[in-house]
Amino acid sequence: MDHPRPPVRDSWWAPISVDLLLKVLNVTILHPFVAWIIPLCFRAEHQAWNTNPMVVSITWAIFVTLLWMGNVISHKIAYGMHREVDLSEEVIVITGGASGLGLLIAEVYGMRGATVAVLDIAELESTEARGITYYKCDVRDKAQIARVATEIERDLGTPTVLINNAAEVVGKKLLDMDLEEIEKSLTTNLLSHFYTIKTFLPGMIRSETGGTIVTLSSVIGHLGAARLTDYAAAKAGVTALHKSLAAELQEYPEIKTILVTPGQLSTPLFHGVKTPNAFIAPVVEPIEVAKEIIKAIDLGLSDHIGMPLYARWVDWYNVLPVGLQKIARKFSGVDSGMETFIGRRGTQQSEKNGNLI
Repeated sequence: MDHPRPPVRDSWWAPISVDLLLKVLNVTILHPFVAWIIPLCFRAEHQAWNTNPMVVSITWAIFVTLLWMGNVISHKIAYGMHREVDLSEEVIVITGGASGLGLLIAEVYGMRGATVAVLDIAELESTEARGITYYKCDVRDKAQIARVATEIERDLGTPTVLINNAAEVVGKKLLDMDLEEIEKSLTTNLLSHFYTIKTFLPGMIRSETGGTIVTLSSVIGHLGAARLTDYAAAKAGVTALHKSLAAELQEYPEIKTILVTPGQLSTPLFHGVKTPNAFIAPVVEPIEVAKEIIKAIDLGLSDHIGMPLYARWVDWYNVLPVGLQKIARKFSGVDSGMETFIGRRGTQQSEKNGNLI
């Protein structure tokens, strides 16, 4: 399935980014297995235990192993044990699943034998998607959600996984937006999460196998950005909602929560937005985010998924002195990225006119 994509640099080094370098390091010298291979190789060459190469390589291997163990222990302390996941028994509900990231996750699970319900006001793009049942539903409408929930329960069974993926981007300055556009954006991006969780969470709690709630937020919810006042406010609220809900669900350890805070995705939702620095803030491919979400769901884990690298460290931005924050915003270009915004409506209009973007 081909979607119009944001413009990218044509140079050969365009794919190179901090995230790519870190990915290479994580499967080489930062991986415990590889780190221990090095002193073993030295030992195979009959190096004495007290030689510099042996001492340095063993010290490095111990350091990397301790970091890996610390990360595992930290995750267990934060999120507890996993829940058992049997895809043949899972009923997965995905809002905004008719296109983009939502459809990608739906297709993967459909092909793997899970039961998938896609809720969207737009028609399903792929009519041949296997294992997917489409329900036309405007997630801003509580009555429609209640009706569709009854139909899903009747047709597919009790939902065990809820992926709140529906999103709306207006892309205008606050003073240029109508009140109706603001209300639509906030309802789609924030209030719909309350509606769906209130609807589907009770069934997960009653289920013997528990369930998983996936919240699609955004790094913009931490930073804010010009021309994204509505979207940023909603995503900040979604992040706060997720964290508060996770705290409330501690008495239900079989319910897992996954928070996803990606940077710019190469989907039609943000078509036309140019990343200011492809090395530090690369555009994220939906398949990469989908892989991490699917991995966490399959393992029955709670998690916080941030992509690319800066999305996992963005909280430190607020620790900086306000002067440095101003400089960082100017340097990053976060407030100018939306100047070339086209969005989903623009791509749809171009397709109607027979134009390629």
